[in-house]
Amino acid sequence: MGLLDQLIAQVGQSLGNNQGNVPHGDVVTQLVQSLGLSNGNGIAGLVQLFQQHGLGDMIASWVSHGPNPPVSAGQVTQVLGADKLGQIAASLGVSPEVAAGHVSSVLPSLIDKLTPAGQVPQGDLLSEGLGILKNLFGN
Repeated sequence: MGLLDQLIAQVGQSLGNNQGNVPHGDVVTQLVQSLGLSNGNGIAGLVQLFQQHGLGDMIASWVSHGPNPPVSAGQVTQVLGADKLGQIAASLGVSPEVAAGHVSSVLPSLIDKLTPAGQVPQGDLLSEGLGILKNLFGN
């Protein structure tokens, strides 16, 4: 099982049942690919987008240790923009509104799992994350 598969499983377990007919794994995969979350720069860029839209405290709470407050579909649309959300929606085969709902349900947990040390990682997150997951699972 690859790192992305392990991440998808962890996020899926933390979220429970998915909304509608789009599996959480598909949403996570699209977010990782579309937003470049496979490296620390992608997460840093997303943090910057949230800060630019007045939601810096929200994403900072996802990165840090502690509870992960929810984000609304409207806030996701505001931060990501219609074009990026449209791309994610097209990849998932749903409307942008439905995609925004799915992204809002997955994003807090995803960012939390991608930042286990409580800070935005620098560089190659996949390599770093694989090491973290190996330690967690004792492999």
